[in-house]
Amino acid sequence: MNLYHCSIDLHHEAKAIAFANAVDQWMSYLRERDVIQGWRLLRRKLNLASDKHRDFLLEIEFANMTQLDQAFRVLGEMDENVERLYANVNALIASADFGLYRPFPDPERAERMALI
Repeated sequence: MNLYHCSIDLHHEAKAIAFANAVDQWMSYLRERDVIQGWRLLRRKLNLASDKHRDFLLEIEFANMTQLDQAFRVLGEMDENVERLYANVNALIASADFGLYRPFPDPERAERMALI
């Protein structure tokens, strides 16, 4: 499993519920297309975070790098529905940081470490 991690702040005038709804529609579409395993949207609680932490955290699960590549290919399609769903999310975002994570130690690494 790979975890695509998106740390997000919305535009000041953007509504959090509208953002959550737009994310739900976009992620549900990607899930229906079988290009993601799952996802979850989290929001900072009680403003408990350092200045480096953004207000929202979107985590998207991929079975492998091939599935991640397929998701990016969907985004590149010249499809009106895809463009609308993506734009509905993107229009509300003021800033975002991204990272790709994997379980650690991963099965391959654990197996190599057992041999040492």
